[in-house]
Amino acid sequence: MTLDDAQHTVDDWIKTVGVRYFNELTNMAMLTEEVGEVARIIARRYGEQSEKESDKAKDLGDEMADVLWVLLCLANQTGINLTDAFQRNLDKKNSRDATRHLNNEKLK
Repeated sequence: MTLDDAQHTVDDWIKTVGVRYFNELTNMAMLTEEVGEVARIIARRYGEQSEKESDKAKDLGDEMADVLWVLLCLANQTGINLTDAFQRNLDKKNSRDATRHLNNEKLK
């Protein structure tokens, strides 16, 4: 599935099952909440905090997909084509950072 496909799939689902989009501010709060859930799993599973028994069954991929879902909603609501935006961002990174990381002594 491409980013375009994903944006259309989310839009179709919202319009047929979800009734309507939540407003942008609500979705921004939801995005923050979903990112927090990803952070909690990462901090406990891969970081120094111990993982609670109740968190061990949580699916990191599913939580990341929740983040993507809300991000796709926000892109649709604000008229952002994520394929185009991602390509522009990649172009920027390739031109701006072409040798930046290779020359970073901290990464060696």
